[in-house]
Amino acid sequence: MSAEIRFIADAMLGRLARWMRLLGFDTLYYPGIKDSDLLKCALRERRVILTKDTHFLRMKNLENVYFVHAERPVAQIAEVCGAFKITSPGVARCGSCNGVLHEITGKERVHDLVPEYVFLSASAFTECSSCGKVYWEGTHLRRFRELLAIK
Repeated sequence: MSAEIRFIADAMLGRLARWMRLLGFDTLYYPGIKDSDLLKCALRERRVILTKDTHFLRMKNLENVYFVHAERPVAQIAEVCGAFKITSPGVARCGSCNGVLHEITGKERVHDLVPEYVFLSASAFTECSSCGKVYWEGTHLRRFRELLAIK
């Protein structure tokens, strides 16, 4: 499968959803969503449900559910990427709202939006088209990609 696959994570997988987004995977997450609404959303938007809830496994005729076995986010992402044969993410996304990130031209624009040490040390910034949150490539994200061998 390609990186265009879209996901929706259940309430038990918030950290996974956030990291999936930061790595560029289209992943919805609503912490208080009822299972029935999660299922409706997944079917309506043709998303794969990522879950730790065995309730979904007992439902018949559901092809868009993947039960995540791993406990830690790095292992969970590796598991999901392996299960769906994903080798590279899609468009960079906001960890908070899943909006698409766009490159910010002109570093001065973010001067008052990020910590001073980040402004001085980072060379590139992106901004969420939905919520306006500003991002920069930190060492934690680079290490995460290296661990997963994601480009």
